[in-house]
Amino acid sequence: MNKYPLAGARSAPDGTTTFRLWAPFRKEVALVLPDQTLPMKAVAEGYWELTVTDIYPGARYLYLLDGALQRPDPASRWQPEGVHGPSAIPDETFVFTDQHWKGLAATELIIYEIHTGTFSAPGTFSGIREKLDYLKELGITAIELMPVAQFPGERNWGYDGVYPFAVQNSYGTPDDLKMLVNAAHALGIAVILDVVYNHQGPEGNYFYDYGPYFTGRYKTPWGDAINFDEPWCDGVRGFYLQNALMWLEEFHIDGLRLDAVHAFSDNSAIHFTQELSVAVKELEARTGMRKLLIGEIDLNNPRFIDPVEAGGYGLDAQWADEFHHALHSRLTGEQQGYYEDFGSIEHLRHAFENAYVYTGEYSVHRKRRFGRKPVNNPFHQFVVFAQNHDQIGNRMMGERLSVLLSFEALKLAAATVLLSPFIPLLFMGEEYGEKNPFLFFTSHGDADLIKAVREGRQQEFAHTGEAPDPQDTHTFAQSKLSWQTAEGHHAALLRYYKELLLLRKNTPALLNTAREATRVHHTNSEDLLVLERSKDAAALLIVFNAGITSHELSYTTYGKLRLLFDSAALAFNGPGTNTAVADDQPLMISPLSAVVYEIIAYEN
Repeated sequence: MNKYPLAGARSAPDGTTTFRLWAPFRKEVALVLPDQTLPMKAVAEGYWELTVTDIYPGARYLYLLDGALQRPDPASRWQPEGVHGPSAIPDETFVFTDQHWKGLAATELIIYEIHTGTFSAPGTFSGIREKLDYLKELGITAIELMPVAQFPGERNWGYDGVYPFAVQNSYGTPDDLKMLVNAAHALGIAVILDVVYNHQGPEGNYFYDYGPYFTGRYKTPWGDAINFDEPWCDGVRGFYLQNALMWLEEFHIDGLRLDAVHAFSDNSAIHFTQELSVAVKELEARTGMRKLLIGEIDLNNPRFIDPVEAGGYGLDAQWADEFHHALHSRLTGEQQGYYEDFGSIEHLRHAFENAYVYTGEYSVHRKRRFGRKPVNNPFHQFVVFAQNHDQIGNRMMGERLSVLLSFEALKLAAATVLLSPFIPLLFMGEEYGEKNPFLFFTSHGDADLIKAVREGRQQEFAHTGEAPDPQDTHTFAQSKLSWQTAEGHHAALLRYYKELLLLRKNTPALLNTAREATRVHHTNSEDLLVLERSKDAAALLIVFNAGITSHELSYTTYGKLRLLFDSAALAFNGPGTNTAVADDQPLMISPLSAVVYEIIAYEN
């Protein structure tokens, strides 16, 4: 038996299907089919197995535990009747046509985050597929899908999923997801999937009936932690490792975004994150396909992205939330909650220097010193953004920056992300200034859970007003993209994003993610952020003005300047540029603008 056997139902072309289940504490397990109940055989380390003939994709099944409980398969690949219904044998005959595709390096990523249910009118994988040409034209190189594991009902962010191997039935079938991946690869677009290995949702969570998937030793904000280091944890670690490998190999997914890695409580000699990264590198070597692991990590600890051979856990990249916080707080003026640690241009300078803002300094919000400098990590190991699902949707009214900022400030925010040396991530709709909110929504069926979620949401925002009801279908409907891209500021902003992305792709200095290739100039201005970015003899001067008045900047580095880009240009519905270059004269930088100059005859 393999170290971590693959659980679930796996069918063969000859009509046989092998069922494998991990249930170490059960004395009897039987497979329940529509017309018969068959006992399963206990094998090593808590697994049960049975091979059945003359059963085909689509057939429903359940497990009978100790003759008393009928439950769906924890490793179900398909739950056509939802979280409480029977599992179904998946059809595994889909044929990919992406043999040319080898994946993308982290340095090539321009990520576009999508919630499947609100991205298109139908709210399905097919709805995303129909927009791939649009995303290609925009300049996107990777889409990132918020979690698609089966959750209760039809409306959810996806972080309440309870069947990690099953594709959400309201989004489409497993084949629909494969068709999306296949179509994306045909256009040169990678697909990243958000997965949740730090907890499971409450409704439909029958894992407790099978074995010790969870531990009470640690707590997370969402309930019991996953059992990565307590007795019987091997079966649990194997379950999630096999889940990751399934998405990456069977669905041809190019990378995984790991939700809240800081909540992986694991005191094992080999941390689960490290074991996962090693397994994925082995998959890469075996298939010749590049696979990426990107963590959401609220620790400012580069150990998670350091190589395994250097004592790290081996993730390829991580989300850099503090870059967002520094940018958001400086442009909006908000300083409540975790934003109290931010607000000055100096915080944004630190973010450009280290990706992390706090690298050992005292954090007022955390009431302690926090973080460590990632001195050995290139900048393509950090994903940055001005907006994402968390930072929008965790606001009471789900406001996007298009509602919170002026048009010029909105363009400045975009430029700050896209001209950075980090991996940029856009949240669906931001490229044309979507005005519809992205709210928190659910469609639970459990009355007590519905009540608890509603009350929790109201308590969270009791000091600011009445939060929208997550269960109300209108809350979900409000969050759908409007796709108003053709007129006024919407059209201008879309042109602006396309121009910025084209500039990023075609300019060597903007593609260089080496730490030494980005220099941050510390000025006395609370409004100006000045960068020099270089690649060999090519170099750029980039100036961001976060103030509401124009600023002069005396440029003293060797070389003459040629204007390449100005966010205030009339072509982008701006007030017009006043950034002409004159010998021996200071540069004049427009309010709330981003300007890019080529440095001629640059000397390093």
